[in-house]
Amino acid sequence: MWATVLAGVLGLAGCSGGGGTPTTKKEVVRAADTLGPGEGSVALLTWSGYAEDGSNDPRVDWITPFQKKTRCRVDIKYAANPQEMLQLMSKPNLHYDGIAAPPEIAGQLVADRQVVPVNPDLIDGYKDLEPVLRAQVTKGGKSYGVPFTWGANLLMYDQRAVHQAPDSWGALFDPAEAKKYSGRLVVRDSPLTLGDVALYLKAHQPKLHIKDPYALTAKQLAAAASVVAEQHPYVSTYWLNPSDAIAPFADGQAALAQAWPYQVDVLSRSGRSVAGVTPREGVTGWMDAWMIGARADHPNCMYQWLNWVSSPEVQQQVAEWDGVAPANPEACGHDRLRPQFCSAYHVGDRAYLNKIVFSRTPTEDCGGNGEGCTDYAAWTRAWQAARN
Repeated sequence: MWATVLAGVLGLAGCSGGGGTPTTKKEVVRAADTLGPGEGSVALLTWSGYAEDGSNDPRVDWITPFQKKTRCRVDIKYAANPQEMLQLMSKPNLHYDGIAAPPEIAGQLVADRQVVPVNPDLIDGYKDLEPVLRAQVTKGGKSYGVPFTWGANLLMYDQRAVHQAPDSWGALFDPAEAKKYSGRLVVRDSPLTLGDVALYLKAHQPKLHIKDPYALTAKQLAAAASVVAEQHPYVSTYWLNPSDAIAPFADGQAALAQAWPYQVDVLSRSGRSVAGVTPREGVTGWMDAWMIGARADHPNCMYQWLNWVSSPEVQQQVAEWDGVAPANPEACGHDRLRPQFCSAYHVGDRAYLNKIVFSRTPTEDCGGNGEGCTDYAAWTRAWQAARN
């Protein structure tokens, strides 16, 4: 099974597919009150692996049965990174019905009115989705997305290389500690990694007065970027695709990493002596959610898609294929997912979920809690400068 999961994630680099239909329409779709008949197709913008039709593995297919059931043809555009997603959603002549939005851009899509509120009453399984996850895409009392997958950012280490189990993010972010494993550190290549650094600094540099790792002032952001810059000489791999964090450990070339349960699970089941820990400072997390495009031409088919991908059966397939935690804990019911998977990914563990600091798009208004914070563009500039 791990090989199948790995094969699915290897495609995450993205490829060109179908997508929004160029058009000159200017109408903006509002939140639906009722559903009508399907329009015959649905245009989706997503990651590779999030909409499978059996072409990568004939056993992994949740598009074909959806099309047969709803008569809504699925037209897909695969994106390579969050920035490409944001650019495509922002083009007025492209009408994507839905997007599998990551936290890097979800907030920006809402702020720019590139997506519209979702009516939860039109989604059969909405109330089965984890409340903590639903809250991540709720603004002003309105739901702007349907949680799809999630995960936590763990500290992973090779037990043969690191003899004393680390219990702090300092193993990665304290330069003196990081230097011990120079050339054997693996870090996620995302500006949101600065949030993990901020979570560490919140505990170890109280004079910075960090309250929320995703609402940083210019001074706090600079402090986090400084840590990344000091750490940079000791990092061997910055990973964007999950599989890129696996290879260094599989080859015995890595010692410590910022990783997901996916990498821990795959490497452990392949016989590698790795372990994932929740550092004492806590962990951050991420969630991808399906959102409805503001210029959607096929809203009825889009709602049928939201119903489909929220079901336990599809959630189970997505979880196994992509190595992610399903937003619907019922995916673990009735022996759909193996118990070891559900335990490793903390599916249905609300006590664990409540402790995760979920990432979101940094904004100047501090996530709606004030003023004087830095936005995602500033985070991106700080990240690129620090790691280059």
